[in-house]
Amino acid sequence: MRVILLGPQRRPTVDAVARYHTLGVSGPVAVVTAGWQEREPDDAELIRLLGGRAVNLALYRRWLDVQDRDPGYFAAERLLAETLAELQDLYLLRLDYALRAVYALQRRSGGFAAEALDVAMAAVRELDAAHLRRVNGARLEFIQRWPPHDRPVIAEHRAEVSALLAGASAVVIAGGHVGVLAGVLHLFNVGAALPSTAGGPLVAAWSAGAMALTDRIVLFHDRAPQGPGHPEVYASGLSVVRDAVLLPHARARLLLDDAPRMAVFARRFGPARCILLESGTRIEIGGAGWPPGVRVIGEDGHVTALETALEAS
Repeated sequence: MRVILLGPQRRPTVDAVARYHTLGVSGPVAVVTAGWQEREPDDAELIRLLGGRAVNLALYRRWLDVQDRDPGYFAAERLLAETLAELQDLYLLRLDYALRAVYALQRRSGGFAAEALDVAMAAVRELDAAHLRRVNGARLEFIQRWPPHDRPVIAEHRAEVSALLAGASAVVIAGGHVGVLAGVLHLFNVGAALPSTAGGPLVAAWSAGAMALTDRIVLFHDRAPQGPGHPEVYASGLSVVRDAVLLPHARARLLLDDAPRMAVFARRFGPARCILLESGTRIEIGGAGWPPGVRVIGEDGHVTALETALEAS
């Protein structure tokens, strides 16, 4: 699969994607702007940049239609959202104590401090993994009790989305609200219906759209108005991109100059690569994996660029 990851697009100046014919893609493009929520239809500029040969999958509108036409499913989905919110709150409470211990031990030196730090880091990593298992387990239980393919309204939309994707040569996924975006991508089974060209499927995404492609969505904000928050595991994305934590607006949202804090970040999510997606970033990955030059947070807490291509899972 060919994937293009772009830096944030404050204006939809996706010239690298607009020239998709140079990448061996000749057909129309399917567009996802569901992360914009109520602004989903405001896609005229984006479609113009894509040569006018693009169709919006309208996943957010479809989700609103499911709410209106299948109130039983929507009520059950709201209960699931409450369950997930409670799981996230409990996880964050435990995470706060666990990371405070890590930072305290990191400031110690000599004796058994290094060994204790390793143990504390392992505990945080297990806490992250256990939380993601609980989230995925809750979602799986919901799907088993309320199979989407058995709901006529959802099945109708899935069929329409699948048909649109079958006629597309590529998919472009914009940013916005990552929770909404990941939710509708899963609900309408986009991952299973991605188009395939002779060179393999082509997917291009930025910001939350890029995060939604990963197997582990991590939320982060060191510069929030209420003060630095702990990076938190949120959900599983489409798993198109594996073993990578994507960091849009990294310079604006992370304390990249705080090497000890960034070292904890990198060690915590390793061996996944913590990849910066800044304005102007364009990363194309495929069979050859991550290209050289990709900017990552190293285990020493410093930002560095990959010197050689590395295999992407």
